[in-house]
Amino acid sequence: MNTGFNRTATLSGILLLLGGCASMPSGSPEEPQPSSLPPATVETVPVDYYPAPAAGLPPTTSEPVSQIPEPDFWQTVREGFRLPGKQQPTVIRRAANYGKSAAHVERIFRRGEPYLAYINTEVEKRGFPAEITLLPFVESAYDPFAYSHGRAAGLWQFIPGTGKLYGLKQDWWHDERRDIIASTRAALDYLGWLQQEFDGDWLLALAAYNSGSGTVRKAVRKNRKAGKPVDFWHLDLPRETSAYVPKLLAISRVVEQPQHYGVTLLPVDENPDFALVETGGQLDIAIAADLANLEVEELYALNPAFNRWATHPEGPHRLLLPADKVEVFETNLEALPDSKRVKWVRHKVRRGETLSHIAQRYETRVSVVRQTNDLGSDNIRTGSWLMVPIAAQDASRYAALNKSRRTPGTAGRSTTYKVRGGDSLWKIARRHSVTVAQIARWNSLKKNAVIKPGQTLVIYKGTATASGGKQVRTVRYTVRKGDSLFLISRKFNVSVAELRSWNGLGGRKYIQPGQRLIVWAAGPPAPPDGSVGVVAERVVLAGL
Repeated sequence: MNTGFNRTATLSGILLLLGGCASMPSGSPEEPQPSSLPPATVETVPVDYYPAPAAGLPPTTSEPVSQIPEPDFWQTVREGFRLPGKQQPTVIRRAANYGKSAAHVERIFRRGEPYLAYINTEVEKRGFPAEITLLPFVESAYDPFAYSHGRAAGLWQFIPGTGKLYGLKQDWWHDERRDIIASTRAALDYLGWLQQEFDGDWLLALAAYNSGSGTVRKAVRKNRKAGKPVDFWHLDLPRETSAYVPKLLAISRVVEQPQHYGVTLLPVDENPDFALVETGGQLDIAIAADLANLEVEELYALNPAFNRWATHPEGPHRLLLPADKVEVFETNLEALPDSKRVKWVRHKVRRGETLSHIAQRYETRVSVVRQTNDLGSDNIRTGSWLMVPIAAQDASRYAALNKSRRTPGTAGRSTTYKVRGGDSLWKIARRHSVTVAQIARWNSLKKNAVIKPGQTLVIYKGTATASGGKQVRTVRYTVRKGDSLFLISRKFNVSVAELRSWNGLGGRKYIQPGQRLIVWAAGPPAPPDGSVGVVAERVVLAGL
């Protein structure tokens, strides 16, 4: 095995390599230059969980009754705070509400413990205010698997378009919006560009991160024309954005005085306790876990970007591992034959089979089979042999992956269905209690595709739709102008009757902009333990 590559780099060393390589400038996708990027929009889940306090606002300078020694990390973060506005009444109220739910706040920071030191190191390197380290608290509750109704994903909640603009690769194999290193780099690139766009005003930059720079510029122009102040606190911004910046300032205020708010900040090692390890090629995730003496779940927690059972065949060929597991991983990887990195099957093409049939059988994609076998088209000959990559170990080893990164509507057991004469996608969907959109998505078809007798389709039984009784995720949806129950039901592949039932709407026909609805929707992310309650809590926490 070739050992000429350098497999390990600590995070303090790799960022010089990663820092300037992923932003996509307008008109030149090959050479990243974040300062020239056009404005883009990052969405977050619009949730306001906490009510205003009944009475009494905590003072900002009161000393805690008792002084408890705290870890150095939090003091380092405090010393880097410099955003203005923490004395604003709305910030003080939100901080008080955080204190009323101290257990929730502590739970979020416990979830973020593996990532906090790394994020803060990157924030410090760029000279950004340390409050930015806390931004994922507001965006995702430090959950790399967080997914919003606006299709935003990861710690920093990038929507697909903005993620691609900032160089975050998103395909069948993995989604770098969930990658700890790549998404942090992209988020800081974006924030840096926004801060320059608004002449160094960080509050306006943060507002633009939430609603788009165009929205903020429009509000600034409106106030300037009217002779009004153009700082964040005087702008007429969307309600979600008006609450977004105070949320960040409020949690910063809590971190400044945790004892005052009844919050205990657990110790965080100032040095990231994971390292970036080069794998030298594609590697099965379960095999990688065995090489590092880790549980698969532990490996996925540090590498949440993977969508499949193996790393991306085209790279990047790297993994994040706990620092104390690097040496054993490298030693075991050195002894692993190349033929054992990924498992392959040799498939003989049968009469009537297509690449689609073969891909479905081995739970892969047509493009993967085509690329693996260097095929110029989808045409294959009966009797020829194809090599197909498959998972090396039992499906139970990949349970964490399947539960946390399902594509919409695939939370059940798969089966195949052979199309009969007179069938249509609509009839098949009705027969299996799923939707046409789901069948089309599972089989890479258009919704109006013509199907033929004898064609094989994959169907997921026990699909996680609201009507199927196995809700995968809950979304708190804020009604927008022009919305109707019908349009919202179409967006989430649920029925109008279900929306009415979940929200106690009875026979009411109309909903109002700003109204909040609960939607039990099929799609990512199911929680790591499969518990709907955890998902519901996560969505609530993301809106603190």
